Amino acid sequence: MIALIFFSALLWDKAQAWGFKDGVLHNSIWLERAAGVYHRESRSGKYQLTYAEAKAVCEYEGGHLATYQQLEAARKIGFHVCAAGWMAKGRVGYPIVKAGANCGFGKTGIVDYGIRLNRSERWDAYCYNPNGKECGGVFTDSKHVFKSPGYPNEYENDQICYWHIRVKYGQRIHLQFLEFDVEDDTACMADFLEIYDSYDDINGFVGRFCGDELPDDIISTGNVMTSQFLTDASVTAGGFQIRYITMDPPSKSSDGKNTTSQGKTNFLSGKFGIM
Repeated sequence: MIALIFFSALLWDKAQAWGFKDGVLHNSIWLERAAGVYHRESRSGKYQLTYAEAKAVCEYEGGHLATYQQLEAARKIGFHVCAAGWMAKGRVGYPIVKAGANCGFGKTGIVDYGIRLNRSERWDAYCYNPNGKECGGVFTDSKHVFKSPGYPNEYENDQICYWHIRVKYGQRIHLQFLEFDVEDDTACMADFLEIYDSYDDINGFVGRFCGDELPDDIISTGNVMTSQFLTDASVTAGGFQIRYITMDPPSKSSDGKNTTSQGKTNFLSGKFGIM
């Protein structure tokens, strides 16, 4: 019982760190990795960066100032920050997912201040790191194949990758495992791939997979799905290729049951998932 209480407290702390509030993931780490977009302030606080300084902050971390389109792509999957920041070409704005009286003027979308003629104005920064896209990504096409980093070579240690799939409303996602070789472990606690029937890695837990046996196909219940790949500090393997295709909505004669399959490679039930 004590262990269960401790685990619950740990899970709650993690959820708080993700910033899940009012149905919006505020600046969550998975969004930063999946969309490649993140928000930065000056070390001295909010609204302290000139355009040149904002560019330098992003470039120091291996990225560059995000374009309006990149920020909007991140916003569409839940990236929500109530702070204006520099974007590429001297543009300033911020992404709003959930309308509120104190931010975004009660509207959703990119609150756009336009291209600023005075580059000495001080705002925050919205950066985009293209290297992050190699380990994760956001897919909206009707079909796509994504792979573990470096595939067909072995993946590296200490990786955290997120792939977010979002197709048209009403469609579903059919996930097919083409190749699969992840460090084998009885409980999948070393290297593993997790699948979520959801737009985040908090809800809709489907399963955790490792080993070299192909998991069964997985079919989402909605139009979004998230995959997380995590590796530890030792032992690597060949990696994986996964293909998804979109499916039309089920017919009205369907019984409406969740048709998500449970993979056969070291499957862990969604005991702690919010289903």
